[in-house]
Amino acid sequence: MVKWLLILLFPVMCYAQSSEDDGGVDYNAFAKAETLFKQEEYQKSLPYFKDYLTSNPNHLQTLEYIGDAYGYAKDWDLAIDYYERLVELQPKVANYHYKYGGALGMKALTINRLRALGLIGDIKKAFSTAASLDPNHIETRWALVEFYIQLPGIVGGSENKAKRYADQLAKISPVDGYLAHGYIAEYNDRPEDAERNYLKAVEVGGSVTCYTKLYEHYEKNNAPEKAIETLKVAQEKHDSDNRLHYQLGKIAGQYGIGLDQGIACLDKYIERHSAEDGVPKDWAYYRLAQIYKHKGEKQKATAWITKALEDRPDFKEALKEKEIIDSL
Repeated sequence: MVKWLLILLFPVMCYAQSSEDDGGVDYNAFAKAETLFKQEEYQKSLPYFKDYLTSNPNHLQTLEYIGDAYGYAKDWDLAIDYYERLVELQPKVANYHYKYGGALGMKALTINRLRALGLIGDIKKAFSTAASLDPNHIETRWALVEFYIQLPGIVGGSENKAKRYADQLAKISPVDGYLAHGYIAEYNDRPEDAERNYLKAVEVGGSVTCYTKLYEHYEKNNAPEKAIETLKVAQEKHDSDNRLHYQLGKIAGQYGIGLDQGIACLDKYIERHSAEDGVPKDWAYYRLAQIYKHKGEKQKATAWITKALEDRPDFKEALKEKEIIDSL
């Protein structure tokens, strides 16, 4: 089974808590669990949520938190159990159907193809129900775009259906509509259509996500100069987003262009680095080594690749790069 449902499902699944009225809740009894959850101590929160659930078996928010905690642990079977209970208790809440469908979809990625095919009907039903219950539920429509565009046609995949949900997204959020149509075009190898839609998304939305989709499109289509120009504009508008600095340095290192700016960006990335940036610093060291290799400065390239390997001795890409640098 091809990769399904990976655009937004898991982050939204775990943070989009539903706002149902759970009157009569003793929040003092459940505060410890919720505090742990919001501190991202998901597994530590579970025993406290479950204790609370023994005396409040139908408490919606607790059931949702437990499902989300199991989602973070990638224990999809248990996440499915709790989201299914939510759907049974409140069948008219779109977000519960969305989370249920999302957990089913993530489970489908972890099992063999034949078993995964057996989940298609339930996934489709959950997402379609969520979409019909809430005409403004953006995440569900993104999931349906992903579902229909990646599902093989023989078992129900359809570009036309994916476009239909992309059109619905456009009515709710024009920028999401452009991003969705860009994704569909890119998936079906229509790079000009994809570029046009991503450019419109940048024009209308201008978020880091919009710029990211555009520069990634250029990178995938062997247009690194356009990728760097896109990242330069993005940095001017979103200088506080450190990830953009790494990405420009990455392209400079990979393609040997914009080398001095690549060095400046990677220096800034290293200086500002935090866990939230996603890419470890050893990758920045690796990219600096690549850049100095392109500049013909073997001593500096050696120093940076050595630093990358000091941080992570089994860094496969860095070990290969070291061989190249050593041979210069």
